[in-house]
Amino acid sequence: MSRRPLFHRLDIASVVVFRALHLGDMLCAVPALRALRTALPKARITLVGLPWARQFARRFHHYIDDFVPFPGHPLLPEQETRHEELTPFYAGLCARRFTLALQLHGNGAVTNEIVAGFGAQAMAGYCAGKAVDTERTVLFPYPEVGAEPDRLLRLVERLGASAAGDYLEFPVAPEDRQELEASGIAAGLEPGNYICVHPGARKRDKRWPPQRFAEVADRLAAEFGVGVVLTGSPDEAELVRETASHMQARAINAAAPISIGAMAALMKNARLLVCNDTGVSHIAAGLRLKSVVIFSRTDIARWAPLDRDKHRCIWDPDAQRTGAVLQHARALLAGTDPNRQRRAGLWPYF
Repeated sequence: MSRRPLFHRLDIASVVVFRALHLGDMLCAVPALRALRTALPKARITLVGLPWARQFARRFHHYIDDFVPFPGHPLLPEQETRHEELTPFYAGLCARRFTLALQLHGNGAVTNEIVAGFGAQAMAGYCAGKAVDTERTVLFPYPEVGAEPDRLLRLVERLGASAAGDYLEFPVAPEDRQELEASGIAAGLEPGNYICVHPGARKRDKRWPPQRFAEVADRLAAEFGVGVVLTGSPDEAELVRETASHMQARAINAAAPISIGAMAALMKNARLLVCNDTGVSHIAAGLRLKSVVIFSRTDIARWAPLDRDKHRCIWDPDAQRTGAVLQHARALLAGTDPNRQRRAGLWPYF
């Protein structure tokens, strides 16, 4: 006889969730966090993540009650390990006596040992080997295929939650809009009459050349009469300037020291985003902002937004498919019926 799902056989008062990753990866976990909160409305949910993710936890406070920064692990590449913080980190988590520790960080080859150290009464997640199902430990074999939000959501469903939608979210708060207004970046921009172009990505090998972004921006500005806003982090300011230097059209440089929330407020009023496969593509999905996403290295089936009508994904590791990027950007800007695109031979677009 198979066991009942873990959520149905435990009285879960508190959950600690481990996912110590960057923005896009965290946004992909939102459907799973939403299902977790729906299944356990009275449980106190704590996120353990990279230090930056404190702002993620605040933004998604309707799913997350508390946040603890992760000091790192030698086998995880996202940050350097702060060794002096490891002992108080684990001692502090064990002292909280969580009912459940949920591993939402990969296949568990490294992270299951980390999460086991949280001292929770029970543990669940994915594993790299055979399934484990005991009274207090439930580990499912990691799925090697599928979109990232679906993989994470499927895990929580198998533990006993009902799906509460697979869509992404990115709530824009009043303070985000106030920060954007104070920055002056959006001054003079007419909502719905500009596009955002994001030439950056955290990893250099995921970046489409700035000349290609400039060509696409110029063509769309000329054909649709839209303004162009070049977005990026302060660290990407030079890349944004390089993109602007290749353009004929005037562009607003938004690679400024503003928060992710203020950037989202800027994107929310845009008509289209053109970007690399990076965190802003998942912000666009959460905002329901149409986008064209250029992939150069990563698994497109895993990281592409789920709505393939609103978000067009182009595989172009050799930067030779400017025409395809333009074709799909035009279709989105013109509001072309996806069925017409299929008949015209533009589907599939990977």
